[in-house]
Amino acid sequence: MIRDSETLTILLDSIRQFVDEVLIPREQEVAETDAIPQDVAAQMRGMGLFGLTIPEEYGGLGVTMEEEVRIAFELGRTSPAFRSYIGTNNGIGSIGILLDGTPAQRQHFLPKLASGEILSSFCLTEPDAGSDAAALKTTAVRDGDDYILNGTKRFITNAPEAGIYTVMARTDTQIKGAGGISAFIVERNTPGLSLGKNDHKMGQRGAHTSDVIFDNVRVPASQLIGGIEGIGFKTAMKVLDKGRLHIAAISIGAADRMLEDALRYSLERKQFGKPIAEFQLIQAMLADSKAEIYAARCMVLDAARMRDEGRNVSTEASCAKMFSTEMCGRVADRCVQIHGGAGYVSEYAIERFYRDVRLFRLYEGTTQIQQIVIARNMIRETQQ
Repeated sequence: MIRDSETLTILLDSIRQFVDEVLIPREQEVAETDAIPQDVAAQMRGMGLFGLTIPEEYGGLGVTMEEEVRIAFELGRTSPAFRSYIGTNNGIGSIGILLDGTPAQRQHFLPKLASGEILSSFCLTEPDAGSDAAALKTTAVRDGDDYILNGTKRFITNAPEAGIYTVMARTDTQIKGAGGISAFIVERNTPGLSLGKNDHKMGQRGAHTSDVIFDNVRVPASQLIGGIEGIGFKTAMKVLDKGRLHIAAISIGAADRMLEDALRYSLERKQFGKPIAEFQLIQAMLADSKAEIYAARCMVLDAARMRDEGRNVSTEASCAKMFSTEMCGRVADRCVQIHGGAGYVSEYAIERFYRDVRLFRLYEGTTQIQQIVIARNMIRETQQ
């Protein structure tokens, strides 16, 4: 749902210009330094990018789901590290507080996230609990007016920079599944909280992940999200549905960028006396990529509009995430092929994008998890 077409057009134009004139020229710097330049981070704050999805009453822009995915189409055209830096504040790091937090929790934390004063992280995955999120072992034991947290979280995006962590922990060890899980807001300087070393990843340099370790971390009961035990897993699933549409949209933006670069290269590169774009096998790869990007864009926009209407989009979000991220991987492979040997060297952005976009098929639930979600929803709906 687009609330004001004129305002959205102005916003998209400014983000597109920012991507083209500021972010794309700094991509190689981020790849070489493994860090987001602080002057770029300051510009992001000034543009309100940390609070895109946070309601206006808390200092954000309060964009709808359709508006968010249209913004993601633009942000996806540059290094994923830039999007990742602002992504947790707009998604998994804030949405749980927004959807299920108490009024006091929203008032205290959301304005800081919207302004970019602090970054957030979402702590769900563990060494032995990834796709099977309900199997997590981190515990939170009530002790007077506090809870004491123990456990380790793994592959946590923005953990090295975060000021707060949304932590899923088991408050009832007698309940083995999702029902015993609760969500907590844990501040970075809390005694007993520590970080592992930064993960050395295949791609996405500048986007940092690490373990987050809780060793008798004492958290006030006032920071139990919603003030209710046992709803943490439901909170996590609400967050992931929205996040899946966002990642799908980012994948489309990345695919657009890769195809644009490949098309330009194919028009400049000559073999046998003419641009390789004139060869039909190159044209086939360009055409297949264009068609798949178009199909993915239609899926994501349709699902986003359905979510804005208040409809359950569990199936549609998984379909969009599965198709868009797999599509992005296919486009990346074709674009390397179009570049030929040049696609395998770092002089061209496609070499970096080929590695960067591989992650899209893993987080917010792997492709295989999306298949399970889709099929189970189909079976459940048929049996009702």
